[in-house]
Formats: sequence, structure tokens, C-alpha cells
Amino acid sequence: MNNRSVTILLGTCLYVWVASALGAGSSGQNLAQGAGRPLVGTPAPSLVLKTIDGKTIDLGHLYGKQAVYLKFWATWCVPCREQMPHFEHAYETAGPDLAVIAINTGFNDSIEEVLKYRQKLGITMPIVLDDGEVGAAFHLRVTPQHIVIGRDGRILYVGHLADAILDAALVAARTAPPAGKSNAAAPVATPRIIRQYKPGDILASQRSLTIDGKHVSLRDPEKRRPTLLVFLSPWCESYLATTRPTLSANCRVLRERVDALTGEKGVRWLGIASGLWATSNDLRDYRKQYGVRIPLSLDDTGVLFREFDVMQVPTALLVDSGGRVEHHLDSQDLASPAALHAALHAAMGSP
Repeated sequence: MNNRSVTILLGTCLYVWVASALGAGSSGQNLAQGAGRPLVGTPAPSLVLKTIDGKTIDLGHLYGKQAVYLKFWATWCVPCREQMPHFEHAYETAGPDLAVIAINTGFNDSIEEVLKYRQKLGITMPIVLDDGEVGAAFHLRVTPQHIVIGRDGRILYVGHLADAILDAALVAARTAPPAGKSNAAAPVATPRIIRQYKPGDILASQRSLTIDGKHVSLRDPEKRRPTLLVFLSPWCESYLATTRPTLSANCRVLRERVDALTGEKGVRWLGIASGLWATSNDLRDYRKQYGVRIPLSLDDTGVLFREFDVMQVPTALLVDSGGRVEHHLDSQDLASPAALHAALHAAMGSP
């Protein structure tokens, strides 16, 4: 065994030992590793990324040549800010065998917020503003979420903490040999194509499982009533109260308006919660805390949020009795007390 082989073996053993010794460590780590468990050891998806500076990064071309370190984050996320020095250090010391890329989730964020955040914290690495595609491909469940891909193109590690486990994974990813004729890179995975519905489109027969175990259609199967789909996060009102007070207030206002209108018998209701930083138990706690009366469903895979192109909560979508998407109401639309009420009554054919 030559010196290089010994280095690779020691780096991999260190990673495995540290992961075993330290365990999950937090609920965020549990969520990230639980979501990433099916990915570890599989070929990483081939995605073409666009940075906020207009540059293109083809992940498929990197696999087999460089290790890749992706970190999902958000400007409103407290642990993301706490971990940013570690992330910046990883970029500054990466060298030619490691590509380091910051993936802003795009959830409740904007290009303006990202640019201000970059300037304030002095971030120098490439930044990508996700539209949900990259997060879905890597099973995003928390922020920050770390993805480490070895030089063979396979996903080596998924986690939440900037700790010894992550550092060991980065060592193992970098010390593994690049792909060659006798060590071909893993075939890249093809990302799933999601149809995105726009106002005027007719919904298919999608159903969502509520936290009470019931399958609810996103459109009225009897074609009698319109359906209001309320996209939300159970932590929006509480967690964002300090980091994004306006968004927090918007989430509270929509919840209160929906609660006031749930007596409308001519309307079907379904609350769809993002799976980012949320579980079914979190959604049950949210329902109990605020007395929410509409059915609630957890979109843990993010498919429904992507299908309806929802990247911010609160958002409401109105589907007419025939299954046609009528209105896409965002925070600004819902700022008017009469907006939701008017949309509902228009869909029901009443003044």
C-alpha cells in the first residue's frame, strides 16, 4: 500500500469514526441526516447552476474531477450566520480539488436580501439563488444543510452542523482519487421534472395526505366548490418575528383571515406547510397553539410548493370548482383586508 492509499484510508476512517462517535447532535442534524440518508452513496444529480453574478456552474462537469461542497442557507437563518465563518474558511482554503458553492434556498428570500447579506458578511464564494430545484434534488429539510460530494461523483455526507463530522467528510471527499480510466466517476442522477401550474391551468387529480391521515384532493372531486390552498410554515410567526418581522406579521394576518372565513360553507380549505424546518408534529403543535381549523398537510418533499411555484409564505392559491387555478395571492395581495374575501366570493359566483 503506497502513501497516497494510506492517506485516503486514514481520511475515510476518520470520517466514519467521528460520525459514529458524535452521533446526530441536534434536531436539525437529525432532520438533515434523515432526509439525506437515501442519498448517501448515490450519484449526485447533474445540475447547471447560475450564480447571482451571472456565471454558470455545471455540476456534472465537476464530478469525477473535484470534490464538491454545497451549503444551503438563508439570510433569515440564525445558525447559517453563525456558521458562515466556517463556510468562508472552507472556501478560502479549498484549493483546486474542492469546489465550494453557497446555495441560498430562495425561500422567503430575494436577490436584494442576498446581495445585502453578502456585502455585510464579506462573503466571497459563488452564490446561487435557488428556485427550489436544487433543494428538491438534495432533499433540503433544514438551514443550513451541508452536502459533500466526493471526487467520484457520489454523495458522501449530508448534515446540518459545522462540526468535526463535516470536517472529516470534507477530508475524505478531497483525499479520494479523481476519476480516471480505472476509476470512472459515478453516473450522475437526472433531476425529477416538476410541472408548474400557473393561473388558468387545470389541476390534475393530485391528493395530499393531512396530518390526520386523510387524503384530500387539491380540487373538489364533485366540481361544486372552489378550494383555497394556503401555503404556510408553522414557524413563520414565531421564528421570523425578530429576523423578518414583516413576514411574521403577514403569516399571522393570513392565518387570522383564513380562520375568520372558515365558516364559508361554499369553500374547501387545505393548509400546505413547507417541509423546511418542519415535521408533522410541529404542524400539530401549530394547529393546537393557534386553534387552526382547516385541514393541514406537510409538504416534506417540497413537490407541491414547486408545482405551484411558491417560494414565500404566506401564499394562497384559489382553485375554482372545475379545478382551474384562479388566483395566486402573495403577501402584498393579502395585505388588503378585502382581497381574500373578494377572491373567494368571486370564485363562488357571489358579490
